[in-house]
Amino acid sequence: MGGLHHGHGQLIKTAQSAGLNDQAVVIVSIFINPLQFGPKEDFENYPRDLENDIEIASKFGASAIWIPSQSQVFPGGPDSSFTIQVPPGLKSKLCGSIRKGHFDGVATVIIHLLRRVQPHILVLGEKDWQQFVILRELIEVLGLPVKVRGVATVRDIDGLAHSSRNQYLNEADRAKALALPKEITKAAQDAKKGKIVDLHQIRTSLENKGLEVEYVEIVDPEKLQSTKSQQHFSLLAAAVRCGTTRLIDHTFLMSRNPIVAIDGPAGAGKSTVTRAFAKKMGLLYLDTGAMYRAVTWLIQKNKISPKDQVAIGELVKKLKLEIKSFGNNQQIIVNGNDVTNAIRSPIVTSLVSEVAAQSLVRKALTEQQKAMGNSGGLVAEGRDIGTAVFPNAELKIFLTASTAERARRRSIDLKEKGYTFPTLNELESQIKERDKMDSTRSISPLVKAQDANELITDGMSVEKVIESIEELFRMRIPEEVWPTPLH
Repeated sequence: MGGLHHGHGQLIKTAQSAGLNDQAVVIVSIFINPLQFGPKEDFENYPRDLENDIEIASKFGASAIWIPSQSQVFPGGPDSSFTIQVPPGLKSKLCGSIRKGHFDGVATVIIHLLRRVQPHILVLGEKDWQQFVILRELIEVLGLPVKVRGVATVRDIDGLAHSSRNQYLNEADRAKALALPKEITKAAQDAKKGKIVDLHQIRTSLENKGLEVEYVEIVDPEKLQSTKSQQHFSLLAAAVRCGTTRLIDHTFLMSRNPIVAIDGPAGAGKSTVTRAFAKKMGLLYLDTGAMYRAVTWLIQKNKISPKDQVAIGELVKKLKLEIKSFGNNQQIIVNGNDVTNAIRSPIVTSLVSEVAAQSLVRKALTEQQKAMGNSGGLVAEGRDIGTAVFPNAELKIFLTASTAERARRRSIDLKEKGYTFPTLNELESQIKERDKMDSTRSISPLVKAQDANELITDGMSVEKVIESIEELFRMRIPEEVWPTPLH
């Protein structure tokens, strides 16, 4: 809506890097939307400095600036325009509970914008998280062919979030306003330490520093509804008035870093995809399948029957399993032996499902995996990651493919590793049998978690699968929490 600042500049820079190619055209729209303002709000006084806006947009690399008139956007006037109605559940809390009709006005004007510009990518700031979630949901529900990219809140050197309305603040008011980012930052730090965040204490502290509090709330980041208790991943949002200026800010309360759980049947490409995705996003890679293969290798090496639970139990008690990461590669060490390649042999593959079904094996490895995930910041793959190991993972993917496709991939993998392999029909039969064993075992069977996103990869390149997972990741994990790494 104009009043551009460095936060908007970051949107422009992000749009450039998110372009489809080096010739990406970045269009900045400036339109003070009357539908977003309620009675007694600052529509008439909203910052209008077109010369400065053009200068900032140009400085940060905008290809063009679109500044439509009100009659261009609303030919018959704002009152004659059809209005998008945002679902009550998305606007009943936070700013939506106070600024009635505000988000309906935002959604309406965005549809006008997208209809006229028809962009490939829409870059929005995450500073107004409620607005960001509403617009992302609107675009998804309407099936519009545009990707939404969020940009983390940009702050001044003193910690105050950049806002067009900051220019209303005099020196004394700005000093008081700094209490808002300080309080929410402290709350985020407390949550990381496992402390319960006290909303009453935050409100009292803000009021004692001279701010008029409109709301301080903890809500679910996606549903924007109050949570019964402080979740491991929640949104803390606040709105205050400092003098005549209304300010909003937020942070995310997290007890650990995000976890991505990727489940799916054998041969779906989980290891390849998970390893590459982890590298791209700067997450640790946990190959739980390799852990079960390592135990299977040890059982086979010691000539123990996969059905001998007593012998397996004794073996697991003495198990020393290490997973070492070297960039995009992992080394699997069992009792001092490097078995990284050996665990991929056909004999291990044929036995691993039976070994993985043993309760003692699953108990020992599940405990080890959960311990590895205490700090989060990892992506793990296996058969029960999203259901048994990390049921509270921020993102769950069920990666699968047809049996024919998985047989084809398996034959290529075996050939590259120098193993002899049966016909595609035989491989397909083996895969079907393994699927049956994995999905019908009594302990932690292979099932799709209720809240998992199913991704069928037939006909998709590895790069396309990773891109699809990254889009889902960004739907759940704000840029503020886990910034996109630079490559």
